[in-house]
Amino acid sequence: MLERLHFIQEAIVVTTQTTEALDTAERVCARRGVRLTSLRRRILEQVLKTDGVIKAYDLIHELSSADHSIKPPTIYRSLAFLLEQGFIHRIESLNGFVACNHPGEAHETLLMICDSCGHIHEMHPQDISAALDQAAGQEGFAISTKVVELHGLCRGCQGTGREPPPQP
Repeated sequence: MLERLHFIQEAIVVTTQTTEALDTAERVCARRGVRLTSLRRRILEQVLKTDGVIKAYDLIHELSSADHSIKPPTIYRSLAFLLEQGFIHRIESLNGFVACNHPGEAHETLLMICDSCGHIHEMHPQDISAALDQAAGQEGFAISTKVVELHGLCRGCQGTGREPPPQP
């Protein structure tokens, strides 16, 4: 009984957070004069509801129905829009996407990715950003975006015997 109550409470929190994030996305789009179409909204909602990374083809599978198949170019165009607006991050090393903790705000991102459970923690450490700026400046390199991905084991997976899956 307690487990079921905990599950229901967790579902309510996730639903509330998803609704708030979608409302924020709507406001940001309205302020910028761009449209969060129903498909873009459905894709963002699916990314928000996914624990960890979701890939484009997972989105195609989740959002297509028996009578209507969503094509890859349509998904990729919508993902490009959501990336451009700052609602999601692309996880280059996993070829997938994750919701942004600060949607619509310009910021540098450090993503810590647990190779065992898949949890992704987003951070915005200013000292790393400054170090990257300094290193780039010394090399005469103009940074356009900063996303740093770190792979390892999260606190919950360390010492539990759970190991990351072997790399191919």
